[in-house]
Amino acid sequence: MKRSHHSDVFKRDGTRQHIIERAVQAIADIGYQHATAAGIAPLAGLSRPAILYHFPTRELLLQAVVVHLQLKRQSMFSAAAALAPYGPARTEYAIDCYRRFLEDTSFLAFAELERVARTDPGLRAIMEPAQREFDFASDSILDLIQGGASPRLQASRDLARFTLEGLSAATLFYDNEERVDNIINVLKRVTKMLNRKGAPDSVWPETG
Repeated sequence: MKRSHHSDVFKRDGTRQHIIERAVQAIADIGYQHATAAGIAPLAGLSRPAILYHFPTRELLLQAVVVHLQLKRQSMFSAAAALAPYGPARTEYAIDCYRRFLEDTSFLAFAELERVARTDPGLRAIMEPAQREFDFASDSILDLIQGGASPRLQASRDLARFTLEGLSAATLFYDNEERVDNIINVLKRVTKMLNRKGAPDSVWPETG
């Protein structure tokens, strides 16, 4: 019986996707250095030649990984934006969503690639278009903090984004949960103040 060309294509595409997903997991869990054909093969349950059949070079694999990560992160933003509440809770919702996103495998893998790209020109060339695109795409959720093009409103979004990204990468050796919660609470109050929904003296309302 003649095998269907469509079934072959479907199987091939499914294997490619499986390899990409295992590569993302490897980058997030054990680091960029393991995102090679030899490193991914046992995670994917495939042989090294099978990996190389679909991705003959590491550069081609990383290009596919970055495209996958970009689509996944944009999808997460769009889904969160569609469920966003209206009113005062909108800002806190956006901050809480982005904080949660930064713990997702897709964001962890992207952050690892950004870290390595700082000193790896080849990877940096792959990453830069995605980084530029993400800077605009992230507005689909961060606009919930406060939409608008003025420098003040842009600063509100950037303050939330980069504070959360910094916290995600930080290592706190004592009272981690309490310190992070304090920063998040202040961040929410400051963004509200920048959005003219709070007073300056509300940033740290408690005494002491």
